[in-house]
Amino acid sequence: MARIPEDPFEKGGIAGFVEDLRAGRTSSEAVTLACLERIDALDDKIGAFQHVAAESALRTAQAMDALLRAGTDLGPLMGVPMAVKDIYAVEGMPTTNGSLIDSADITGPEGSYVQALKRGGVVILGKTRTVEFALGATGVNEARGTPWNPWDLETHRFPGGSSSGSAAATAAGMCAFALGSDTGGSIRIPASLCGLFGLKTSVGLIPTDGVFPLSPTLDSLGPLCRTAADAALVHGATSATPMPEPAAPGALRLGVPRDFFFEDLDDAVAACMDKALAALSGAGVELVELTAEELPDPRERETIFPIIVGPEVLASLGIDRFTAGRDGMDSVTAARAAIGLEVSAVDYTLARRRHAALKSLADAALRQLDGIVMPATPMVAMPLSELETKTGATRALAASRNTQPGNLWSLCGVSLPVHQYGSDLPVGLQVLCRHGMDAHALSIGLAIEAIVGRAGRPVLTLDA
Repeated sequence: MARIPEDPFEKGGIAGFVEDLRAGRTSSEAVTLACLERIDALDDKIGAFQHVAAESALRTAQAMDALLRAGTDLGPLMGVPMAVKDIYAVEGMPTTNGSLIDSADITGPEGSYVQALKRGGVVILGKTRTVEFALGATGVNEARGTPWNPWDLETHRFPGGSSSGSAAATAAGMCAFALGSDTGGSIRIPASLCGLFGLKTSVGLIPTDGVFPLSPTLDSLGPLCRTAADAALVHGATSATPMPEPAAPGALRLGVPRDFFFEDLDDAVAACMDKALAALSGAGVELVELTAEELPDPRERETIFPIIVGPEVLASLGIDRFTAGRDGMDSVTAARAAIGLEVSAVDYTLARRRHAALKSLADAALRQLDGIVMPATPMVAMPLSELETKTGATRALAASRNTQPGNLWSLCGVSLPVHQYGSDLPVGLQVLCRHGMDAHALSIGLAIEAIVGRAGRPVLTLDA
């Protein structure tokens, strides 16, 4: 077996690195080099990165070490090697938006979120692969390649999308964390399928300048991390709020919407969710069974989502650019974007109005709850070969079934792994909270992680 360098964040996470760095037990250069060595060893197989910026990453790491020795501490993310989804602009790095169509001008220059992270001293290792224009839930990209889910290096399983490369890179220990985006589940889906903690922030919390505008109405940004603790640290370092603390389990009241969200689950997903919910109840969390009438109808996603997203992505691309490049696009992405050609101004306006109404209805429905809990995805990661069959392709469409309602209801939320309850492949538990309650969602995630324990990591071995 080929040697894979040790993952520097496997044991202590980002907090452990923060402590070791300031105690002089490690350096940013050392952990950055370890991540780059893991990328070199693993990424020919996994294909998580679109662009690796090894030289600039090492220069930045060395600069962070020098600043710290000189007495300048930029905060808890100083010197942390991370990766950026390739719909974000990063100065000095190419932007493809997962497409063969030249669209970097649409993304524009480096934006506020990346700049805030840079001011905090992060080391950017490179850009990670994405579904074309971030429009897809499985992670498949026929134009620029589909990363392997690190949980199975023998069978090519989809990693989830659209933040496919960010999830694969983080799960494989090639970076401490990575940036994603979530318009219909694009952080929570790959987090669920790759065994990670994903944070979907409230729309508007994190500025989206310098990020490809798939749907300005629904786009939100956030990180994919190994643990809730890492996500809390990243959020605390990049927002105006203090780093969240775990919620008291006995003070939590979570709704359980069995209708729709718990239907047609893989056996492994159903079993892990049952055991996880039992553990939460046993720890003192109050679980409230919700009827279908107590929430807006999640099935509205099937009509409202494409009517909003289709026209908005075409407005970003421009019809001429889309038409000229369509034949070279991923077939699924092209078909979804093309829906925008058929949507009337009246239908788009009505869909936007319904989205606003759903936001108010969901906010009212959740006022007596801390959040609602359900599976993040109804399935575990499927082999790509199954998508070539009619049954498999239909099943894959359900990847975003449980996440899109949260976007249409304008909620924030998290997904965290619960496959430790008996699945060989990752299973994600999702918690959705009212708009603006991002720190509370993280507090719930921290509490749940403490109850269910941290799930195992993929075992990575390569033939020599």
